[in-house]
This record gives sequence, C-alpha cells and structure tokens, in this order.
Amino acid sequence: MATMSDPERPDSSHRATMKQVATLAGVGLKTVSRVINDEPYVSQEITGRVRAAAEQLDYLPNPHAGVLRSKAKRHLTIGLLVGSVDNPFVGALHRVIEEAAHEHDAAVFASSLDDDPHRERGIVQAFLRRRLDGLILTTVTPNQSYLVPEQRHGTQFVFVDRPPTGVEADAIISDNAEGAAAAARHLIAHGHRRLAYLGDRHEIKTAALRREGFLGEVSREGILAADTPVVEGLHDEESSYRAVLEIMRRPEPPTALFTAQNLVTIGAIRALRDLGVQRSTALVSFDDIPLSGLLDPAITVIAQHPDRIGALAAKRMFDRIAGDDSPAREFVVPTTLIVRGSGEIPPHD
Repeated sequence: MATMSDPERPDSSHRATMKQVATLAGVGLKTVSRVINDEPYVSQEITGRVRAAAEQLDYLPNPHAGVLRSKAKRHLTIGLLVGSVDNPFVGALHRVIEEAAHEHDAAVFASSLDDDPHRERGIVQAFLRRRLDGLILTTVTPNQSYLVPEQRHGTQFVFVDRPPTGVEADAIISDNAEGAAAAARHLIAHGHRRLAYLGDRHEIKTAALRREGFLGEVSREGILAADTPVVEGLHDEESSYRAVLEIMRRPEPPTALFTAQNLVTIGAIRALRDLGVQRSTALVSFDDIPLSGLLDPAITVIAQHPDRIGALAAKRMFDRIAGDDSPAREFVVPTTLIVRGSGEIPPHD
C-alpha cells in the first residue's frame, strides 16, 4: 500500500487518475468516489486521507461524471446472497438486515444460492455487475478467492453463517461446535447412550463443525461410535424424513436424535409422528423452527440468533462502506439451549 510520503505521482503529461488517489490513500475506488462527490457514510479520517492524496497528486475529478451522479442521486445498494430464502433462519436474517439498511437509506437485493457451488459464482458475478456497494453472503464453494479482484476495486464483503476461505473479510457465525456439543451433553445427561446424528452435507463448513462438536462430546463420554449412527447429506425435509424412518426401523434404534439443521428437524418430526414414537424418542434440534414450542412434545433446540447475526453483519457492512479498513475479523455468536420437552424424554428401554 502506498503512503503519503511515497506517492505514485503521474508524469507531467498525464492527469492523475482516481485509481492513483485510491492507491495513495490506501482505500478502494468507491470510497474515493464517495469523498469526491460528498456522499455520506465516509468517516472524517478516511475523508481526510482521500482529500490529502487528491491534493498531493493534483487530482481533478471528471466534471461530467459528477453531474451524472448528482442527477441520479444514487443510494447505497447491498446484495444479500444466502442458501435459501425459504429457510426460517435466513428469513429472520434477511428481515434484520433490511431494517438496518433502511436506517442507512440503502436498498437490499436478495437471492438464493441453493447451496449449489456451481450456481454460486454465476449469481455472485451477476450481482456484482450491478455495481453494488457490498455483498453479505453465505457461500458453499470451498474457496472464495474469486472475490479478491472485486474487493480490490472497493466492493465490501461480509460473510454470515460460514467463514470465508481465500479472501480476507469479516465473518459472523454461530458457535456451531459448542452448540452441537451442548446438545450431546443434554441428551447424555438424560440417560441416553444410543444417539443418532442427522446432518447436512459434510462439505458445508457449518455442518462439519456441528458433526465434530456432537461426536467429540459423545466420544468424551465413552460412548462407542457403533452406538452413534451418523447420517449426512440431508439437505431438505424429505431426505430427512426418509432417513429417520429407516434408522428408527432398525433392530436397536437410537433412543435420541440430534438434528443438525432446521429443515432436517422438520423431516424428523414428521417421521417420528408417522411411526408413533414422538413421545418415546428424545429429539434436540440445532436451530429453532416456527411453532416448535406448540408441538406435543414441544421441541428442545440449540437456538441460533439470526437477529444478532444479521444486525452485526449489517453494522460491519456499513462500517466498511464508511471507510473502516481495519483487519478482517470473525465474530462468533453463542447459541442457547432452550428446553421444551422433546430433549428431556428418557430412554424407553
């Protein structure tokens, strides 16, 4: 990064560019544009750096571009790219982020990635072509380094639910491993020794963390792996329903289930009810589901806090847009065990 004492000065035959100002000030192109056009959401410290760099380089903005921008009265625009907008967790996250955006007079555009790595990159690029100020996103690809060029041009990124790989950006995630471990401890404390883990696709980082947290706690309690069947790849309600039917029809079925994703929980509830064992099989869900407290038995959950995650993601995004260039951080939001009844059912044998 260039410093004020080591500028990239243009030669006398060429006018300084906005890119040179951005390099000298150590900010993105969009930040320079906001300062030059007196737009809001830029801190005084960043504004001072940009104006000092512009003066040092004798930078003169394009007057025609300024007129066009002033006519357009451009507002901030944020993209929200998530696994699926019909997931209750995502819906709550979306609502909180929209509320925060409204306070900043910003628009939010949302889309589902369907946790499809092939679909992800195309949708992200389509959103970036709209010249958004930033993206809040939940990705599934193993590496997000393809975002680095856009980041260098000033686009801000904040990751939610899953931490990024290959790009330095803020991330806000739940304490997945500890939450799953708490579920295991709770079921074991109520006498269960035959437990089953039902989870999402293992390549999804959050799913892997929940699996590790749950099985690690089970192992520490001396329970054999053979007594803890693991069923993964359950990405929706229907696949979970079929898996629970199969596992509960075994000669020695588990006495307790841990469902590590809310859509998996819905499928498990249906299967237990169809088998007539919902009052004799313990169930703890990772993440809450709508009306779970009204069922019989009501569902004990490891609750995430999408309101906190969404509010923190929005704050980091608007802080970054305002010029916060501090190192990227990972924020871990604790989960909460909510006891309602299903997780306290004792072993029937």
